[in-house]
Amino acid sequence: RVQLVQSGGGSVQAGGSLRLSCALTGITSGYACMGWFRQAPGKKREGLAHIYTGHGTPYYADSVKGRFTVSQDNAKNTVSLQMNSLKPEDTATYFCAADLTYCTGGYCCGTIEYSYWGQGTRVTVSA
Repeated sequence: RVQLVQSGGGSVQAGGSLRLSCALTGITSGYACMGWFRQAPGKKREGLAHIYTGHGTPYYADSVKGRFTVSQDNAKNTVSLQMNSLKPEDTATYFCAADLTYCTGGYCCGTIEYSYWGQGTRVTVSA
């Protein structure tokens, strides 16, 4: 059974940093699309970044490019999201997601509907 367990998050002042991690268990191939999303109250869910763990090149939404960085630890099947230069508008609940779609190059991980989701973690950035 595929499961995602998130950790990290919390509260920080504007300009600060936080790190989120997402541990993926229950897969046999070791390869998956992994995505990071967020949803603020009253707003639609927003895709932030994605990576194909078999390829390793991350892709970012314009809203976080240059501030957020995705990294992976294949030995632990964990993908992390380092968030720097945080802004109050980054306040939201953050989710990681996974899908077993085969995705050479990794770009297509941004076009799929993800099958598995983490529990979500709250990030609050104060001015």
